[in-house]
Amino acid sequence: MRRLFPVTDMTADDAGAGDREWSLDELADAYAYPELPPGGVWLRANMVSSLDGAGQHEGRSQPLSSDTDMRIFGTLRGLADVIVVGAQTVRQEEYRPARAREAFAARRAAAGQGPAPVIAVVSASLDLDFSLPLFTEPLVPTLVLTGAAAPAESVHAAGKAGAEVVIAGDGPGVEPARAVAALAERGLRRQLTEGGPRLLGQFVAAEVLDELCLTVSPTMTAGTAQRIAGGPPVAVPQRFAMASVLEEAGFLYTRYRRI
Repeated sequence: MRRLFPVTDMTADDAGAGDREWSLDELADAYAYPELPPGGVWLRANMVSSLDGAGQHEGRSQPLSSDTDMRIFGTLRGLADVIVVGAQTVRQEEYRPARAREAFAARRAAAGQGPAPVIAVVSASLDLDFSLPLFTEPLVPTLVLTGAAAPAESVHAAGKAGAEVVIAGDGPGVEPARAVAALAERGLRRQLTEGGPRLLGQFVAAEVLDELCLTVSPTMTAGTAQRIAGGPPVAVPQRFAMASVLEEAGFLYTRYRRI
């Protein structure tokens, strides 16, 4: 893996990193969350895109990915307090509970984090299979973010399965800013969203996304696949500044922070 643009100013040690596989500790240092003030929160997204703008192929992101992309994916999870994901992505990607990883155990303990990040599923309808391991076998209880008008029977089913239902909207759906705040109130301040495109678009439109970790895959898909963010357009395009770029085998692993 080769660093093209460093996170901070280039040093001799940076140059010595060369074309080799970075350790998980090096990746964790490169992708560390910023120091947060008391009560502060940081929401980052992790997405992959083909060269022609597709955020998925045949409904899944895996065909655009790589082994290194999955190492970064795991690193971002290992640093997060909570992983926020849309219900459709849970269904399509066959989501499972986050697991504790020894490689991040000491780092998480030092940061006051639990052994694994919480999974928070965003759903208005609560049309979810609550028999899945995500709800029945998590290391830490799965959260379900929904609106106050969500179907009562589904709220009951979620609770019966062991999930904790969090109300983050006055209507049937979730209000993105309220979701971020509700998670932060539970001490889940280092937040990571992995999609899908509709959920990311909602976070962008609500102006609560702080950072985008985008893998640019050296692939072309054509077709009609969604982009990484969907939904209504924003009135004024939001500007992000580049924080870092890593490159390996034609894949670009970029980080952008909101200006």
